[in-house]
Amino acid sequence: MAGQRLPKPDIGPANGLVQSNYRGSDRSVNEAPGFTGLRHIMPEGCGFFTQKQANFARWCPLMFETFEHTADLGLRIRANELPALFADAARGLFSMIVPDLDSVRLVDELEFTIEGPVSELLLFDWLNELLYTYETRHLLFAQFEVQLSESGLRATARGEACDDHRHQLDHEVKAITYHGLKLEPADDGWLAEVIVDI
Repeated sequence: MAGQRLPKPDIGPANGLVQSNYRGSDRSVNEAPGFTGLRHIMPEGCGFFTQKQANFARWCPLMFETFEHTADLGLRIRANELPALFADAARGLFSMIVPDLDSVRLVDELEFTIEGPVSELLLFDWLNELLYTYETRHLLFAQFEVQLSESGLRATARGEACDDHRHQLDHEVKAITYHGLKLEPADDGWLAEVIVDI
């Protein structure tokens, strides 16, 4: 049921989240309080992270799949823990846009903070802000670190600017929808479904 608060995950204290009521309005992305800064990152000894390094992912293995839904496209995510589910949902979203996530170099880093109880609506807001960032700043992301608390979400996304010469784009994701949106406990952890407008 939309808006229903789910059981609180065992994820520790709030850890100083910054309040943000940004939900993808017509304000410029630089003004949005959900964004706390973009910086260029270069690990020692190389110009970008290898995919093997990227997949150190504390949220491995990836557990998402897409499915057809009339004229839209669905994303189904399974994970043992909620932070892993939110991270894999983000990767699933960008896999719709650029199927070969290995082609996305991890040279830029952006932090997000979103306030709200842990629910399907927080998942919607998270994916919506990622899509808004892609649309306004043309940034592709391939790695995500997510922390959740009673107050909301705090996450780091890594990737790079879209390059038409290297990135083969697939679907044009127009919007994240509320239709069929769900986040619920499952036998092996958590299950979520999101349908996007393409």
